[in-house]
Amino acid sequence: MSDLNQNIETLKSHLARFQDRGIENLIDGSSCPAIDGQTFATTSPVDESHIAHVARSGAADIDAAARAARAAFPAWRDMPALERKKILNRIADLIVERAEEIALCECWDTGQALRFMSKAALRGAENFRFFADKATSARDGQQLQSPTLMNVTTRVPIGPVGIITPWNTPFMLSTWKIAPALAAGCTVVHKPAEFSPLTARILAEIAHEAGLPDGVWNLVNGMGEDAGKALTEHSDIKAIAFVGESSTGSRIMAQGAPTLKRVHFELGGKNPVIVFDDADLDRALDAAIFMIYSLNGERCTSSSRLLVQDSIADAFEAKLVERVNNIRVGHPLDPNTEMGPLIHKVHFDKVTSYFDTAREDGAVIAAGGTRHGDTGWFVRPTLFTQAQNDMRVAQEEIFGPVLTSIRFSDEQEALTLANATDYGLTAYLWTNDLSRAMRLTNSIEAGMIWVNSENVRHLPTPFGGVKASGIGRDGGDWSFEFYMEQKHIGFAIGQHKIPRLGA
Repeated sequence: MSDLNQNIETLKSHLARFQDRGIENLIDGSSCPAIDGQTFATTSPVDESHIAHVARSGAADIDAAARAARAAFPAWRDMPALERKKILNRIADLIVERAEEIALCECWDTGQALRFMSKAALRGAENFRFFADKATSARDGQQLQSPTLMNVTTRVPIGPVGIITPWNTPFMLSTWKIAPALAAGCTVVHKPAEFSPLTARILAEIAHEAGLPDGVWNLVNGMGEDAGKALTEHSDIKAIAFVGESSTGSRIMAQGAPTLKRVHFELGGKNPVIVFDDADLDRALDAAIFMIYSLNGERCTSSSRLLVQDSIADAFEAKLVERVNNIRVGHPLDPNTEMGPLIHKVHFDKVTSYFDTAREDGAVIAAGGTRHGDTGWFVRPTLFTQAQNDMRVAQEEIFGPVLTSIRFSDEQEALTLANATDYGLTAYLWTNDLSRAMRLTNSIEAGMIWVNSENVRHLPTPFGGVKASGIGRDGGDWSFEFYMEQKHIGFAIGQHKIPRLGA
């Protein structure tokens, strides 16, 4: 039996229980349907086949989850940090034990290729271990002495939080948000994206099997306009962490304003990869291709704008066309596949609409620009050349395997083009001129910049963007800055003079 057929058979055994019972909510430790009994169907982007019926929750379900999170908060907050650390490490152990199930279900649910998702579970486990280790120091503060007071600071968990995760790499991103919230001592209401509910359910089950107390982690499925809106408006929820589109982030901010919610947003990007003529061009080519065509191009940090110096542009684009046309598009459970289908017909229609947009605006489709096959939501990896930075394909986030190539003449023009977008998540700079790298990294408007590298994740570093790409940072201690409140206590160290009014 081929690897593909073996993976399909193994997947069927994992999916059987979801197809029999559906995907329910998990509130206060109990699995339950939506209160009004409504469901929606989730299908695979590979062949549009039915996966399962999913609870379509509303305001009443969110209210039940929020009340459970509020009731569970004091005990979880006050649990010794070493005990929380043990539970989080146990969650990581169980993730590793079920890594194959998680990977196969994620591929079938999202269309992501197994070569990338095979490590998704291990990365999720790494997130839990990292923040488990930090749980014991989460409340540490500073001593700040003044002439009259010994001032000390500490941090306390903010309370129940809402976490709304996207459909691209949903398992890893769920762990990236939930692990630090639990380590800080917060309780959680998690609403996953409706297009990718499978691994969110598996993850919540793992957490409860690991000994997480009831009510600490509540899973509520549903649509953004129903469950999502109710979560962002609920008065018991003190903060919202959201990963998704910039326009949705704007709506969430407005919905949370009446209850003065703290918000943390990881939003969209139109990220430049800037290639100068003095760069290691073979490595730059590898990195540029990887950062736009891996994960089907459905990643906020993708290098979707290629800014290439005009002196090397013809040769660089020629090599790019050859490589893009060789990318293997196919079944996501085939280990040889490099790119699978897009997540859903809605997204497929959005991405493919930009093929006509590019032509209308005067760009050239140098590779791809067509559907791949007749079944499922597959597209060919696509390259636009002869583009200008003011074209829609250079300004709007396509969120698919589509690269727009734009030429520049010198350093100042490269900087101007890089910053001429509403977004500011990441940038990638390729040059062997150290002084140039220092100048540009200081001036590029982006929250994260890699020099002579693709995006390499390092958990202690801050992750986040500027402008329309987000608010706040994840990673290391920056995660705790969001999920915790600072507290100051001043101890008098003597009998300083206190003004006496009315004496």
